[in-house]
Amino acid sequence: MTQPTGRPSMLDVDFAKSPFTLAWEITRACGLACVHCRAAAQPRRDPAELTTAEGLDLVDQAADIGTKVMVITGGDPLMRPDCFDFIARARERNLQVGFSPSATGKLTKANLQRALDAGTHRLHLSLDGATTDSHDSFRGVRGSFARTIQGMEAAREIGLPLQVGTTVTRHNVDELEAITEIVGNAGAVMWSVFFLVPTGRGQAEQMIDAEGHERVMSWIAGLPGSVPFDVRTTAGMQFRRILAQRAAAKAGGPTHLAGAGFSFGSGSRPMRAVNDGDGFCFVSHTGEVEPSGFLPIVVGNIREQSLKDIYRDSSTFRELRDRSLLKGRCGVCEFREPCGGSRGRAWAMSGDYLGEDPSCSYIPAALKVKES
Repeated sequence: MTQPTGRPSMLDVDFAKSPFTLAWEITRACGLACVHCRAAAQPRRDPAELTTAEGLDLVDQAADIGTKVMVITGGDPLMRPDCFDFIARARERNLQVGFSPSATGKLTKANLQRALDAGTHRLHLSLDGATTDSHDSFRGVRGSFARTIQGMEAAREIGLPLQVGTTVTRHNVDELEAITEIVGNAGAVMWSVFFLVPTGRGQAEQMIDAEGHERVMSWIAGLPGSVPFDVRTTAGMQFRRILAQRAAAKAGGPTHLAGAGFSFGSGSRPMRAVNDGDGFCFVSHTGEVEPSGFLPIVVGNIREQSLKDIYRDSSTFRELRDRSLLKGRCGVCEFREPCGGSRGRAWAMSGDYLGEDPSCSYIPAALKVKES
């Protein structure tokens, strides 16, 4: 099957009407027991999962409202034999398809070839340690590291573009540089660095502190040009602020900057900035719709309402798309439009999804003026 070419443009999507990215957790069944698991995955499939027909309809609904990217995730999506049918339907509807299986015995070269043939645009594999011991202890199953490396090798052999995801926690923050070497050697096109949001099995004590977030993101911002892959962050929205500050300093003033989930125009005026519920939508294995998998507030179910009506009309989604409602430092920050802070982390730590992101150490200019 011919693979999609180019990258979808955020400029083609009105976030008030359509999520740029929709992530669908097709199952919570998974053979791993990761310490950070958002979904609190389980050994067996839930009989209440969306059926194949319901899943295909969801793909159609996403395409119909203008979604550009669909991520097929879990649990382990390979626990559902019809996962390839969902990939194929998404590809038929001109969606860019991300596929995120777990490193279990099902992660075989044959299954990856099926995913590629069905129309997968990019494979996502998780690597959370630079050694067998550190990765396997994080994933909760011995052999996970070896299977991940084998999956990376298989993806390269069959020509399936690879994205490697790493969850930054206190247990592996000192291994990030070593992890980049593995990512580069694997031939990955993207390293997606996820900053832990305490939901599911993820616990707040596993998070690095605000200063640690700033240090890690500043280090990541310096990687382009020195590594053979692109870099993006997940639940690390302040990375956009750091990139904007660096670009402005290098250019001697505001400049154009674009990356995964954001775009700045002249004068650093934001054009697009994906965030929880704002250009992003999550659908659970049972059809529940949430702003993201890390902001698990159920606002509807596609078995009862259309995806279009839930995304466009939910009061929660509408609030999340209005950056003027943000509170604390996020509310007065000059970078609130391109950044906006992690709404999932704000909710997890304070119970207020409009509150300030506690992982950010930046003091907005407005507050600096008041202090002076």
